[in-house]
Amino acid sequence: MDPLQDAPSIKLYPILAPFAWLYGMIIWIRNRLYDWHILPSESFDIPVISVGNITVGGTGKTPHVEYLIRMLSEASYRIAVLSRGYGRHTRGFHEVKMTSTAREVGDEPLQIKHKFPDITVAVDANRRRGIRKLEAMRGIDIVLLDDAYQHRSVIPAVSILLTNYERMIYKDKIMPMGRLRESIDEKHRAHMVIVTKCPKDLRPIDYRILGKYLCLFPYQNLFYTGLQYDELQPVFVTENVERISLERFCNEPGEVLIVTGISSPQQLTEHIGEYTFRTRLWEFGDHHEFSEHDLERIEEWVTYATEAGEKGYVLITEKDAARLINNPAVSPILRRHLYYLPLHIHFLLDQKETFDKQLKEAITRFRCNVSQKK
Repeated sequence: MDPLQDAPSIKLYPILAPFAWLYGMIIWIRNRLYDWHILPSESFDIPVISVGNITVGGTGKTPHVEYLIRMLSEASYRIAVLSRGYGRHTRGFHEVKMTSTAREVGDEPLQIKHKFPDITVAVDANRRRGIRKLEAMRGIDIVLLDDAYQHRSVIPAVSILLTNYERMIYKDKIMPMGRLRESIDEKHRAHMVIVTKCPKDLRPIDYRILGKYLCLFPYQNLFYTGLQYDELQPVFVTENVERISLERFCNEPGEVLIVTGISSPQQLTEHIGEYTFRTRLWEFGDHHEFSEHDLERIEEWVTYATEAGEKGYVLITEKDAARLINNPAVSPILRRHLYYLPLHIHFLLDQKETFDKQLKEAITRFRCNVSQKK
């Protein structure tokens, strides 16, 4: 996709222009109240790294948070992740446990906890309260704030802004005409900007075009990342002992059912399509909470497929797996057929070492400044 073209999913309706103007004005006033220190912002002695975007969904925040967890844990930092816990049915501060459900803490925090059981993961819509509780709980070196770019009440040590290559912010519009939560001018608050979900075949001129049209300031660093899928994993490892690979689909009879509850399943379906064209997609909305009826429909498909002599494989995303892992409504039959595809990010243009170095230096500077103030 040409990065200068409008994303096909964005539909601009002129009739919505007045509403977009009103919404944009409200957000502009809110941001100015923070800039003029009329609304309070709080800084902390512990380094806080914010990862977020100015668009609605689809930029890959969770894989980037997971990258930061791996990188900083390898550097011997003790990490805590704090999220709002979108889609949960609880309020206040909750520490995410391995036995938690998506209804209690949200799907993305639960996914992170299952992937990194040794770190502290918590949810709280009030980020300042959440950070204070994390500071008081145990020795934590760094707090990662998930989806907190608009949360101006916290002053982060490092702010990382993500923008999806397939839906670049400079070609988008303010909601409801487009997907921008706030004006593109607010990108100035970011210390680092990452263009995510970049294709493998980007040309040098594409990078120059992206950098030119983002119009970043000299103090901002620009990076590019792509997504890579790992090996298939069973969702329920104790009930499903069969390990399979995507290559196996080339010779398997019958269809593979892909079930997604994410904002954009295109990249997943294209990846699976490289191994088999016999796929069927059941697409739900982002953060979809699977009902008993949904699960019964999937089980009926599995039963029909197996009775026809097929394997009845059902592939879901890692985020969907987090919603189902502790869901008692998932039947024993379905548990034996559910698989998910983990994914991770990788830096393009050999930028990994540069990104890691700059982030670690920013953390060191922040900690030195805090020590000097005491």
